Amino acid sequence: MIFSLEICVDNLESAIAAQNAGATRVELCNCLADGGTTPGFGTISSARNNLDIGLHVIIRPRGGDFLYSDLEFEIMKRDIDTCGACGVDGIVIGMLKPDGNIDIQRTAKLIEIARPMSVTFHRAFDMCKDPFKGLEDVIKTGADRLLTSGQMNNANEGTELICQLILQAGKRMIIMPGSGINESNIVHIAKNTGAKEFHLTGRKIIESEMIFRRQNISMNGTQGYDEFSRKIADPDKIKNIIRILRDL
Repeated sequence: MIFSLEICVDNLESAIAAQNAGATRVELCNCLADGGTTPGFGTISSARNNLDIGLHVIIRPRGGDFLYSDLEFEIMKRDIDTCGACGVDGIVIGMLKPDGNIDIQRTAKLIEIARPMSVTFHRAFDMCKDPFKGLEDVIKTGADRLLTSGQMNNANEGTELICQLILQAGKRMIIMPGSGINESNIVHIAKNTGAKEFHLTGRKIIESEMIFRRQNISMNGTQGYDEFSRKIADPDKIKNIIRILRDL
């Protein structure tokens, strides 16, 4: 089976780990807890300097919905220019209208600015009103691929719709399943969708090396939030998934 594996990361350490494990490319984000936002210039440029594999960067000025103001739209344009200047291979975008339809006009404008970089329309699609009309609208924007969980919480639950979208798209667009993909469900997703590209994090939790740990205070104000651990890409998980895909 010929496949591509995209690893979603929110730090340079994870990006390098994904490359070393054999990933095809990384999607570089900030704040994965919010679904991913645009990383800073330092992170983008450092990733480009340290990666030989494909580097795609999410262009999302904030968490929350995918209805953006004119000011946010201008920020997205500038972030795309930054990615181009850094030698990024692709960007990842997604915009909706208030009625739940794809914002074709403004998405197409961002794609025009981004070229010749590759463009993925992200899981904003999973929040659109009609997935079949939505797919046709995304194709109209000129995007190269669509990242989707099949409008479910994870791609494993959304395999039926993902398969339908792949059939509908044909050769016009790459449909890439993403969200919740791991060693236990990658075979089911691959076999039941026919997808050739997959998007996942493949992370593990590591403990902080801090010795002194101030208790009863949290930097995000949430009681019980653990600031002395973090998630990074796990090369062993990624390698195992690659082996599974190669054996299909």
